[in-house]
Amino acid sequence: MKTEEVQSTLGTLPLLLIAGAAVLALLFLIIRVKIHPLIVLPLVSLGTAFAARVPTDEIVDVLIDGFGGTLGEVALLVGFGVMFARIVEISGGAQALSDTMIRLFGEKRAPLALGVASLLFGFPIFFDAALMVMLPIVFAVARRLGGGVLRYALPAAAALSTMHIFLPPHPGAVAATVFLGADVGLVVLLGVLIAGPTWYISGYLYGIWIGGRIVLPVPELLTGGPRKETAGGSGDGSGGDPGGDPGGDIAPPKASTVLLLLLLPLGLIFLNTGLRTAVDTGALAKDLAWADVLRVLGSTPVALLITVITASYVLGTRRGRSRDFLEDLYDNALKPIAPVVLITGAGGMFGSVLVTSGIGDALANTLRDTGLPLIVSTFVVAAILRIALGTATVAITTSAGLLSASVLAAGLNPVQTAAMVLALAGGSAVVPHVNDASFWLFGKLLGMDIPTTFRTWTVIKTLIGVVGFLFAWIVYALAS
Repeated sequence: MKTEEVQSTLGTLPLLLIAGAAVLALLFLIIRVKIHPLIVLPLVSLGTAFAARVPTDEIVDVLIDGFGGTLGEVALLVGFGVMFARIVEISGGAQALSDTMIRLFGEKRAPLALGVASLLFGFPIFFDAALMVMLPIVFAVARRLGGGVLRYALPAAAALSTMHIFLPPHPGAVAATVFLGADVGLVVLLGVLIAGPTWYISGYLYGIWIGGRIVLPVPELLTGGPRKETAGGSGDGSGGDPGGDPGGDIAPPKASTVLLLLLLPLGLIFLNTGLRTAVDTGALAKDLAWADVLRVLGSTPVALLITVITASYVLGTRRGRSRDFLEDLYDNALKPIAPVVLITGAGGMFGSVLVTSGIGDALANTLRDTGLPLIVSTFVVAAILRIALGTATVAITTSAGLLSASVLAAGLNPVQTAAMVLALAGGSAVVPHVNDASFWLFGKLLGMDIPTTFRTWTVIKTLIGVVGFLFAWIVYALAS
């Protein structure tokens, strides 16, 4: 976000009361009164800014920066993601890969297979991008096996989120590692040891349990409408073959082709991560032109753009699809995501107001000297900041900055310090709600209403944070 914190004239208690009232107002207006979130989020953000006495000449800039900053992170990822998902789906590639996975792992273990694959994909890739890559495969498996989409989507999304929370190179874990002076190798090692069982308990077991009780159909958001694989389709792009291209007579691609396309953005982004780490550690000079070019190509939006272009050729034009077909296909794929993108951006407005007004610091300062054990207080501070601010990265960065002096003064050994990083990461995951971008992104992409999103995504993320923290506490205690 571009906005900087302003000095509020209010004390800590009034700021905390304003934050609490704002969150309650959001929940009441959206859930009970049923006003559209795109109206409620800017309205409550505006009211919060006035109540917190953000200078009136800065309020609009704060709102716009929060909206635009969030869209800058999400919009291209979602846009390129749905385009890629649509070409994979309409070509039959998603079905081919899902058939192969089911044949290898069996129908009963399909959610487990999707989750394990997501753990691997989620190591180098940010959550939003990895989610958009995995969803077409998840949807294809759900259509094939039945039983509702959540049974398959929740374990996969939880795996991606678990890796994003606990492991470098994801930004929250990196920031906490730097602030607390932890060894990044130990953080990665302990993070891997913790992430697996944390996901299995929180994401897999709870995911398949709640997914078996809330049976939702596979949404059409990524497919642009029901498929109609008939020759000379309708031309409206709603299914089959927009533009009148031959459709059902084109054989689906090989599963290996689809897998390579899935690995393309992962490889590019992992290359970016590796080069950045090499520069940060001094293993590579900062002014190497070739490395800078490769890092640009491996940035998440560019990597997904390259993937869409490659998929358009491999799954489209090389297989007889016309440019008119692809244009109609992508136009219709993009239309349903407008509400997802706009609501996610509006959620960024609220987070921007909370950060700019000083409410985040007021919360952190209140919690810093609670008298709790150090590792517990780190989790609590990060958790409450996460609930209030709605962004895990800001919560963990703020918490780590506030607590770094206490952690450094405690004389912890390297394993304990790494465990502190993981405890902070766990706290930054809990209770995502209406001020959190992932709450809207996941809920809308899966076609869930707000109460269902609370029962699924909010609970799973909270379990991931709490269970991960408990494992980190065990490690901390054993290393004492």
